[in-house]
Amino acid sequence: MAMETRTRVGIIGAGPAGLILAHLLARARIDSVVLERQSRHHVEHRIRAGILEHDVAELLRATGLGARMDTIGFRHDGTNLLFDGALHRIDFARLTGRHVMLYSQHEVVRDLIGARVAAGLPIVFEAECAAIEGIGTARPAIVYRHDGAEHRLDCDIVAACDGFHGAGRAALPAAAAREYDRVYPFGWLGILAEAPPSKDELIYANHPNGFALLSMRSATVSRLYIQCGMEERLEDWPDQRIWDELARRLDHPGFSLNTGPVIQKGITAMRSYVVEPMQAGRLFLAGDAAHIVPPTGAKGLNAAIADAALLAGAIVRWARGEAGALAGYGAAALDRVWKVERFSWWMTSMMHRFDTHTGFDRRMQHAELEYYTQSEAGQTALAENYVGLPFAAPEGVP
Repeated sequence: MAMETRTRVGIIGAGPAGLILAHLLARARIDSVVLERQSRHHVEHRIRAGILEHDVAELLRATGLGARMDTIGFRHDGTNLLFDGALHRIDFARLTGRHVMLYSQHEVVRDLIGARVAAGLPIVFEAECAAIEGIGTARPAIVYRHDGAEHRLDCDIVAACDGFHGAGRAALPAAAAREYDRVYPFGWLGILAEAPPSKDELIYANHPNGFALLSMRSATVSRLYIQCGMEERLEDWPDQRIWDELARRLDHPGFSLNTGPVIQKGITAMRSYVVEPMQAGRLFLAGDAAHIVPPTGAKGLNAAIADAALLAGAIVRWARGEAGALAGYGAAALDRVWKVERFSWWMTSMMHRFDTHTGFDRRMQHAELEYYTQSEAGQTALAENYVGLPFAAPEGVP
């Protein structure tokens, strides 16, 4: 027989969405339990995105989680587009008065887990979700396995923050779900290297050989990517070939690529995906459980946290007696999600080389690059989206 416990909000997934939701609810004195399939070590060391939008960084600061970010993170007031061998800077600070922070997702996760554990609040690692039951009732439940035993978590609300392959998305009623999907015909080959960053801001390069990105994780570790074919394997790319191709695609006057030992290497598929609705009964989806973006626009982590902030606000209002507060979450979240999807799709389309492109397509891509780097209006539109569309901190959360 399953061991039963109860909480107000059952949260599946200890990624950014699930953890920030739990953190915001705790500050509003609303009980929750976080269930995570992987070990604590795994989620705290999983290398993912590194750019935090302006409002995401402000939310972390406002809720007591900004100290490490402001100590070891990097503030970026701009970014760079490279094409035709010329570098073009987009000045976020001048154009929008806002900035982004370079602070890795695993560091955000580490901060959130540390705060939750220090507060003595429940988080269960290595908990495999087996079923989500009763979402059409006022008493849904999460059935999961932990330490070889079956458990049942009864709750008022289930927040599925468990990613694309998780139980949450699968629990949406099939008859109601509408999926929108685009798979891109290339991937990113990414490396972490023990090499100081070659520039103090990111470089997004459109080159005849394909896209490249220069990023960083610290003052001594660089993060770099090149566009590759989805049929290619890591074995096809020895380290020297990667460095040679990065040097070729990132080359411009005055630039020198810093190299060093490659400490991590992987190929990432590129996809845009949204499922609607983002809620069904007492089940609410957030983050990758509901939507995926290609990494070109640096939006995945940020979109997940924006979802969680919106959901936290709805739950707080509902818990304080606003009966209809939960009903509008999905539509409000999707309004922002589709704008984020558009920007990520657009950046991907503008910066990558497509085998199917005709000469006309390539000229259109080049014209876009020129417009968005030469026009003040174009630069502003890019900057506004990159630093992040505004979202409000949840009401009722101190």
